Amino acid sequence: MTEELGKIELPSVEGFKKGRKLYFIPLISSAGESEIELDLKIGKYWEQVESQLLNLEEKLGRVTCVFHEMVPGSGDEGKKMISAICQDSLKIVQKRIDAGAKIHPIEDAAILLEFIDWGRCLSIGLQSQPVFTYVYEAYNKSVKLRNETIAKKINEALPVDGIGILIMREGHQIQFPADIQVFYVSPPALDELKKWTREQEAEAEKAAAQAAGEGNEEEKTSI
Repeated sequence: MTEELGKIELPSVEGFKKGRKLYFIPLISSAGESEIELDLKIGKYWEQVESQLLNLEEKLGRVTCVFHEMVPGSGDEGKKMISAICQDSLKIVQKRIDAGAKIHPIEDAAILLEFIDWGRCLSIGLQSQPVFTYVYEAYNKSVKLRNETIAKKINEALPVDGIGILIMREGHQIQFPADIQVFYVSPPALDELKKWTREQEAEAEKAAAQAAGEGNEEEKTSI
């Protein structure tokens, strides 16, 4: 069961107090040098995530387990890995650790590396169809194995009536155990960020098409 917080209200707090719960937080971070406007929107997003998370903890209970994608380590090692991935998510995690929560690794290091490497192979733009098919199938296989591993590790780490947070990119397609109630933390800033990203991509495509058109006109003129 998945509830989108920020888009609906909890119908009854009592109905959610028992059983294992997982607060899913979409991982949003800037890559390298980004635009100031984008950084501001990302910062706003994480501020609203913290606000909604505090509201959830007040109504349903305090987080005791921390799960973060791309992190096969726990304790200080896990914190260092999170720090390298996203400083904003580290702030969320650190606050829960200070309150007594612990980082539980959900990645298998070998499976994670295989998943990353196959993804890199696909990203370079393969020219041979047989090679592309082989790599694509291998990538999908690694995705499936990774998702199964993450679901298994969460199931093993989250105790009866336990509450955890999972910080991970959207679109993961993980099948969580049926007895875990999953709450999707979705603040208004997330929709704003997605809308802004779509608009930027549309403008970039328009500019590229215009530049290509102008280039074709110049070629015709020169001929």
